[in-house]
Amino acid sequence: MEQKTERKLVWTNAAVVCLVALLCCFLWGSAFPGIKIGYGIFDISGEQTGLQIIFAGTRFFLAGIMAVVIGSFAHKRPLFPKKTSWLPILHLSLLQTTLQYFFFYIGMGKTSGVKASIIEALNVFVALFVACLLFKQEKLTGKKIIGSVLGFLGIVIVNVVGNGFDLSFTLLGEGFILISTISSAFSSAFIKRFSKTTDVVMLSGYQFFFGGVVMATIGLIAGGRLNSVAPYSWVLLCYMGFISAAAYTIWSILLKYNNVSKISAYKFMNPLFGVVLSFIILQEKSQLGIQTVIALILVCAGIYVVNRENK
Repeated sequence: MEQKTERKLVWTNAAVVCLVALLCCFLWGSAFPGIKIGYGIFDISGEQTGLQIIFAGTRFFLAGIMAVVIGSFAHKRPLFPKKTSWLPILHLSLLQTTLQYFFFYIGMGKTSGVKASIIEALNVFVALFVACLLFKQEKLTGKKIIGSVLGFLGIVIVNVVGNGFDLSFTLLGEGFILISTISSAFSSAFIKRFSKTTDVVMLSGYQFFFGGVVMATIGLIAGGRLNSVAPYSWVLLCYMGFISAAAYTIWSILLKYNNVSKISAYKFMNPLFGVVLSFIILQEKSQLGIQTVIALILVCAGIYVVNRENK
């Protein structure tokens, strides 16, 4: 009991939460240039949906194996699900991996990156309302809404200024990105619920494993094949798997001990890290400018306002 209390004190400490959440966002942000590099290595175009899905499925399959192996070493025993854990695993493999990324990868091929980033930023709002109004896990307050709005404005600024934007909407493009965003938001609330009775490392590993298998199977049925035999191509895939395994598992632990709104607010940092890392790795200079600085200020202000709620 004392050990659980000490663990909770660590994972609810403001400095720990901030640093660890930012680490997760940094890892997720590195996935943006990672995916672009992977598409180049495996010769995947924007219209090859089957290839995109099998690429994602392989990534999450590897992430699941990594999480289970690392978790087994950490627990000093093989990490196997209990009978009561299978339903939570199936829930999350459906919401967090299969549905979210199936709709995301199809939608990305039929809309712009600008629109996708803005729609994805709605995840924080949806997660907030789901946790507060549907799951009753916390109270909906004005500070949480204001903080979310500030962060969302930051994402709009970094994506719209200088890049152009229109209000067109299609089901297979923007609609699928929105479905992906809603699926991700619901998974956050379910993680919070399931973490009370299920080990989050085991939950993360097995939901990625089964979700990855389903996605890879869908990709194969759709005609996708990963044909590259270059060693560095699989090194990249393993890194992409590591991103998901490490970031999602740590994120799940944060959700276990903190309010969904407090942790979800940090997700506004994902596209900002993506822009900065794309500038550094891919030399996409057009994406970096004064709007990024303004966006960072707004996002940080939003995160501060939401987290100020706990004081």
